[in-house]
Amino acid sequence: MYKKIAILTLLFTFVFGTISFAHSGRTDSSGGHNCSEKSKAKGLCTGYHNHNGGGASEGSSSGSSSGTAPAATRNDKDCSDFATYDEVVEYWNSKGYSATYDPERLDGWGNAVDDGIPCEAPSGYDKTKINNSPEQVQFQKDQQEGKNGEQEGYAQGQKDGYQGNTSNNAAASGSDIFKNGYKTGYDKGYEEGKAKLETEKKKANEEGYSLGKKQDKISIPETYAAHAHLKAAFEEGFNQAVKERIEAKKEEYFAIGLKDGKNDVNNPPKEKDFGEAYQEGYEEGQKELKESYVKQGYEAAFSLLEYKKPDLKNEKFIDWYKKGFESNKEVVKIRDAALAQGKGGTELAIPEEYTKGEVVYKFYYEQGFKEYEAEKEDSRQTTAGGLGIAALAWLGRRFYVAKKMIG
Repeated sequence: MYKKIAILTLLFTFVFGTISFAHSGRTDSSGGHNCSEKSKAKGLCTGYHNHNGGGASEGSSSGSSSGTAPAATRNDKDCSDFATYDEVVEYWNSKGYSATYDPERLDGWGNAVDDGIPCEAPSGYDKTKINNSPEQVQFQKDQQEGKNGEQEGYAQGQKDGYQGNTSNNAAASGSDIFKNGYKTGYDKGYEEGKAKLETEKKKANEEGYSLGKKQDKISIPETYAAHAHLKAAFEEGFNQAVKERIEAKKEEYFAIGLKDGKNDVNNPPKEKDFGEAYQEGYEEGQKELKESYVKQGYEAAFSLLEYKKPDLKNEKFIDWYKKGFESNKEVVKIRDAALAQGKGGTELAIPEEYTKGEVVYKFYYEQGFKEYEAEKEDSRQTTAGGLGIAALAWLGRRFYVAKKMIG
């Protein structure tokens, strides 16, 4: 019997003990419990607290939650159940909890009010990681504002770059975040717009050049005419091609004039724009022709002792020939050297630098040598004459003495 009484007593204690201390997630019948030393060390709580609708107590928070709190279950989490705060955040985010939806009352636990931050975040923790937290909401708002500024700046920068306008990446209005985003977007858009403009300018220039190679009258496509920089690029290419064609044509007429000048034929073109180029070529040809006749006269002076009119029909050529003959100063040096050698009475020896004027050198050497011979003969005769006079004087003296002796 005592055995039956003991069993009944044990059963009674178990049933009523369970009722008295039933709780959700290791809570007591009031729906709360004291913080463990481990939780206090982690900074997750400071004293006794309750949740899931339990009465207020020291260290507890009367944070609100939307709707009726769900019935307590043993799956209910308490801040002291997590090893790290990152685990708290991961759990909070996975449940989609917020300041207005927190059935497990993790928010406000140890705090004065519900603020959208579960448990107590360590100092310096990045609260933007916490879903629906004020910090995350503000962060997302800032991101969107910065994105809006970047998009607006990009559009304006691309437009300014493509139009060739001066860069201006300052937003006229907006918050600092918006202005920073605007600057970033503008700079990127401006560079892209400018690159696009350079690509299209190159294309416009090439098309203008191609047209200028074919015709003298410009015709600008509408796509380029509406854009000042593209229009200028097209015109530049066109004008460059026209200029090159004109220069090529001038060179062609210069060559014709040069040939005519050498042949002493003047036949200028009918096109007035190229008459000057032809005349320049003709005068250059005449100059070369004159130099050829002057050179002929110059060379002739090495073999002619005096000027001889060449057998040329054109008096202009004859005049050029004569000028060349008379301009040869080398012949004067050859003449003087030959005369000096001849007058010295040495044997004829033409220096190497005078061999091209051999005829002239020999002639003037002989002239000099003749002078040498004449001077030598005069000297001999003078000496002989002096001796004859001396002999006559001696004979006269002897005759005078003899006469005196006879007398």
